Amino acid sequence: MSARPRIAILTSHGQPSAPPPPEIHLAAVAAAVQDHLPGWDVRSATLSSKGFLEAAMREDGAVIYPFFMARGWFTGKVLPGRLSGWRYRMATPFGLDPALLDLTVAAIRAELAHRGWQPEASEILLAAHGSARGPKAAEAAEAFAAKLRPALPGLRLITGFVEQSPFIAEAARDCGPQTLCLPFFAQSGAHVRHDIPEALAEAGFQGDLLPVLGALPDVPRLIANAIERAQGAEMSPIDTD
Repeated sequence: MSARPRIAILTSHGQPSAPPPPEIHLAAVAAAVQDHLPGWDVRSATLSSKGFLEAAMREDGAVIYPFFMARGWFTGKVLPGRLSGWRYRMATPFGLDPALLDLTVAAIRAELAHRGWQPEASEILLAAHGSARGPKAAEAAEAFAAKLRPALPGLRLITGFVEQSPFIAEAARDCGPQTLCLPFFAQSGAHVRHDIPEALAEAGFQGDLLPVLGALPDVPRLIANAIERAQGAEMSPIDTD
């Protein structure tokens, strides 16, 4: 008899006004992660699709992978509440994974080289969510920016937020034409498709908007590695401190 597969569940916020597209996208990410985890059953469910996360659980012992950029309201409060009564292990949220820095640095360097831009004459606008509910989202983005700066010497890097100051339109006003706007997001939801481009247009932004960090080519491997690390942790709810 073959051993029962270990279970991993990718979860993200999704889109409450239109749940299916993010659900389909997250399922595609889970399928790509599955390729790196033989012997696992990799599932997915957004929090916006009613009952999907609970249906994906089905049994104790799963590794929950938060496809979020911070350990904030949704990962610290909403997700544990939805999983009440189950026993599970929680992986490090996507945006807090130390391996994300190297992927991002490599992607930026490749983009600059492709365009023939010198770092000293270029800028990065890190466009993040921010939050009116608490500081965790902004802190995660600022911490990531603080690590990016020394890894990309000579390149000016600033941050802007969708839901708090400094807002993206404000941050983008002083950016030159050799600026890349990098969305500090896991998925391309409404903020990335609408709010960020509108803010850039309002600022008269002359640079280019890049895909979200969650779309980087090696992200499925990063997620698989995080899931395997979490499998060795003690089974307990997420730390909400």
